Amino acid sequence: MRLIELIDNLIKLFKTDPDYHFFHLDGQTIVLDDYLQVRPENRSIIKQLTSSGKLQVGPFYILQDDFLISNESNARDMLIGHREAQKWTNHMAKVGYFPDTFGNMGQTPQLLRQAGLDNAMFGRGVKPTGFANATSSSDDFSSKFSEMNWVGPDGSKVLGILFANWYDNGKEIPTEKVAAKAFWDKKLASTGRYASTDDLLFLNGSDHEPVQMDLSKAIRVANELYPDIEFIHANYNMYLDQLRKDLPKNLDQVTGELTSQETNGWTTLANTASNRVPIKQRNTEVSVELEKVAEPLATLANVQLGKPYPHDQLTYAWKTLLQNHPHDSICACSVDEVSQEMQTRYMKSEQVAKYVAKESLDELSQNINTNEMAHEQGAHPFVVFNTATSEKTDTTVVEVPLEQVVFNPNKDDPKAIFDELKQKPVIHYQVKDADGKIVPSTVLDVNVKFGFRLPKDQFRQAIIKRVARIRVYLAKMKPLSWMTLRLVPQAKTSDAHLTKKNEREIENDYLKVTVEQDGRLTVLDKISGHTYHHLMQFEDTGDVGNEYVYRASDDPVYVSSNFKNDVTSLVNNDYQQSLALTIHLELPESMNEQLAYEQQAHIDYRKRTAKRVKQTQSLDLKIELVLLKDSPRLQINLNYDNQVKDHRLRVLFPTDLNVKNHYADSIFEVVKRPNQVSAKWKNPENPQHTHAFVNVHDKTRGLTVSNYGLNEYEVARDGGQIAMTVLRCIGEMGDWGYFPTPGAQCQGPQTTKIGLEFHGATEQGRLETFHHAFASQVPFSTVFPEWQNGKLEMNATWMKVATGAVKTTAVKVQEDGEGVVTRSYNLTDKAVQMNNDLANYQAFASDLLENAKSKEPERLTLQPYEIHTTLWKEQSKK
Repeated sequence: MRLIELIDNLIKLFKTDPDYHFFHLDGQTIVLDDYLQVRPENRSIIKQLTSSGKLQVGPFYILQDDFLISNESNARDMLIGHREAQKWTNHMAKVGYFPDTFGNMGQTPQLLRQAGLDNAMFGRGVKPTGFANATSSSDDFSSKFSEMNWVGPDGSKVLGILFANWYDNGKEIPTEKVAAKAFWDKKLASTGRYASTDDLLFLNGSDHEPVQMDLSKAIRVANELYPDIEFIHANYNMYLDQLRKDLPKNLDQVTGELTSQETNGWTTLANTASNRVPIKQRNTEVSVELEKVAEPLATLANVQLGKPYPHDQLTYAWKTLLQNHPHDSICACSVDEVSQEMQTRYMKSEQVAKYVAKESLDELSQNINTNEMAHEQGAHPFVVFNTATSEKTDTTVVEVPLEQVVFNPNKDDPKAIFDELKQKPVIHYQVKDADGKIVPSTVLDVNVKFGFRLPKDQFRQAIIKRVARIRVYLAKMKPLSWMTLRLVPQAKTSDAHLTKKNEREIENDYLKVTVEQDGRLTVLDKISGHTYHHLMQFEDTGDVGNEYVYRASDDPVYVSSNFKNDVTSLVNNDYQQSLALTIHLELPESMNEQLAYEQQAHIDYRKRTAKRVKQTQSLDLKIELVLLKDSPRLQINLNYDNQVKDHRLRVLFPTDLNVKNHYADSIFEVVKRPNQVSAKWKNPENPQHTHAFVNVHDKTRGLTVSNYGLNEYEVARDGGQIAMTVLRCIGEMGDWGYFPTPGAQCQGPQTTKIGLEFHGATEQGRLETFHHAFASQVPFSTVFPEWQNGKLEMNATWMKVATGAVKTTAVKVQEDGEGVVTRSYNLTDKAVQMNNDLANYQAFASDLLENAKSKEPERLTLQPYEIHTTLWKEQSKK
C-alpha cells in the first residue's frame, strides 16, 4: 500500500515539477505489476513515464538473494526482467543492481556480461579500508576507491561500484540553506573520500522511504551554496556514461565472490542461510519441480511430438517462484507474515509446474510403443523418466494401477465397488524391463483408493482403483532418458531377506557402514581403503542471535554421542540395505527470560548474556541410513519433531584431513573457498553458502557431503570437519528494532536429507560425487501407458548432455522462437569439451537472453568456469 502511495506521488510530481526528471524503480519490474493490480486505470500513464525514461525500470524482475536461489533462478530473474522491461521502454536501466544483496556470487561478472551489462553496483561484500584510503596488498577484497574492476573466475570483467556510504546517502536533502550546508559538507566529504573521480553519486531514497517531493528545490539550493560544484538530477545510465570518461587507470581489482571476507565477520549475514530451514527446503523442492522436471518434460514433448510448449504457464510459475526470492524473503529475515505468504506462492508455482509435467507425461505416455514388449497375462506397463542432467541411481516408489472402475457418485454404490476390489486376492509381482530382465523391486502393498480424471472433452470422472505400490531400483539411469518396464504376476515373491552378520552394519561393494555404540558412524571406503571415524555427530547449541546472525549462548554444547540410541534393521535385500537409528536427545526447552528482555531492550546480540533453561525437552532424531547396491553414496534421512526453541542443530562429519581450502556448489560454480579467515575476522563462526554439496579433499582422497535444502555449512579452519546446519530456531527478526518472529522457532515435524560419499585421488572420481549430489535432488517421473503402438521407442536417451566436468542446468524451449535452449557450465578450472547432442538439431552459441551470437553452428568447448547458453535449431528450420 505504501508503494501505491509512492507511485501516485511520483505521477503528481512528474506532472507538476518539470525539474523532477527521473525515478529509479530499484532495478525491478515487479513493482509495476504490483502497482497496476490496484491502479489498473493508470497503465497508460505508467507506459508514458517508462517510455520517456522518467520511470527507470529493469534489468531484473526482482532484487534477489543470489546465493540462496538456484542457478537458473538467477538466470531467469535476468531473462524475465529484461523481457518485462522491454514491454515498457527502450530506456531500460542498464545496471547490474545489487544494492543490499547479502554478499555477491563470484559469477556475477560473467552473468552480467552475458545479459549485455558491463557494470555492477552493490552495497556489500567489499570494504574500503585504510588511512588515506590506502589498502594493504593482503586485502584481496578491499578497494581504495568505491569504483573498482570486478573479475569473475572465468576472467569476465565489469566495472564494480560500491555504495561505500550506503544506498541512502542522498536521502532527505534539506532545502533550508543552513541545514543544507551542514548536510552537504558532511556528505561531500564522506562520499568523496572513496571516489576515484569528481563524479559523486548520491541516492535520494532508502528502505520505507517516501518520495522527496521538494527534491528539485533541494538541488537548486545546493547549486546556490556550492557554485564550483554542479548538482544534477540524473539517472544511472547518465552517471555511468560520465563516470567512464573520468575513471583513472589505477583502479583496484577484486576477484570472485564478494562476501565481506575482509571484515570482522559479524555483518556478512550468512546465517540467513540457516533460519527458517523449511522455507529453504520448499524453495529447493519447487525450483527442482519447475526447472528439472516440468521444463525438460515439456521440451521433450515439444521436440519429439510437436506438443506446443507452455511458455505462458511456465512464465507464470517462474514469476510466482521469483516473488519469493527477494533477499529479505528467501533469506527469511522478515516477520512471520512474509514467510506465510511465501508458502502460498510455493504452492501456486508448484501446482503449475506439476500440471505442466503431467500434461507432458500424458502426451508422451500415449505415444510410447509398449507393444514392442512381451505381453505376459496380467502384466502392466509403466515408464520411468530421469529428467536430471546427471546419471541417477536410486529407488522410486510407483503406484501401478491394476484395475479401476469409473463410477457415478449419484447413481453407483461406491462402497460395493470398493469392497469388491478390496476382496480380490493379492498376487505376487515382479518387475521386468523391455528385454525381459528382472529389475530389482519390492511390492510394498496392494490397496484400493479413490482417484479421478479430468478429461479435456467431458465431465470429470470419479474412479475407484486397485493399485500396487512398488519400490523399484534403477541403477545408473542416463540423464534425460526414459525406460519402459512392466509389472508381471509371479507365482511367489522373491523378496527374500539376506543374512546379516551384524545388525548395526550395512554394506555394499563401495562402503561398509557401522553404527557405533555412541550412535556415530564408522565408514570403510573400500575403494580407497581408508576408514573414517566418528561421522554424523549431532551438535546442539543455544542461540541468542536473530534471523540475520547466529550467536552461541554461553552454555554447554550438547552432542549426540552422549545420549542413548536404538538401532534396528529396516531393509536387507539384494539391492538395498538400510538401518533405523534413533538418538534420544534431551535438550533445554529454550533460553531463559533474560533473552526476551534483551530482545525487547534491543541489546546487541554480541552483548547478550541469556542462558538456556534447566527444563529439558525430548528430541528424538529418527535416522534412516540407506545403501544401494550400485551406489557409493550413503543416504541419511532424518525425521524429528522439534519442540525446542532458541537453538541450532548441526551434524558434523570429521574428514581426517588437513587442508587449507574446500569446495562447494555455488551459483554456476564449484567455488574454492579458504578455510582460514582474515586476521580482521572476530566472529568465532565462519558460515558459508551451498546448494547441493560441500567437498574437502587432499591429493589422495576426500569426501563430499550433499544435502537437500540445507544452505549453510562450515568447514573447520584446518579442514578437519564439515558441519551442516540442520535447523536454527530463533524468536526475533533483529536488525533495526524488536520484531518478534515465533514462526522462526520452526516448531513441529522436520525432515532432512543428507548424503555422504567418498572419493580417491582422481578429479574424475571427485566430479562423480558432485553429479550424484545433483541427481539426488531430482525425483524420477512415472507414467502408466496402455498396451499400444506408438511413435516413441520404449527406451531412449532423448538428448545427450555432457557430465564429468560439465553440468547442464537448463533444458527448455526458446522464449521467442522454436529452438531448444540449454545452459551448461564448467565445474573446473580447465577447458573441457562439451559433448552435448540433440538429434536433427545444430548448436549455436547464445547469450543469456537467448539471442544467437553467430550464424554458424559451433563445436562446444567450455573454457575454465565458463557458463554457456546453447541455442539448438532444428536442421530443417535453421
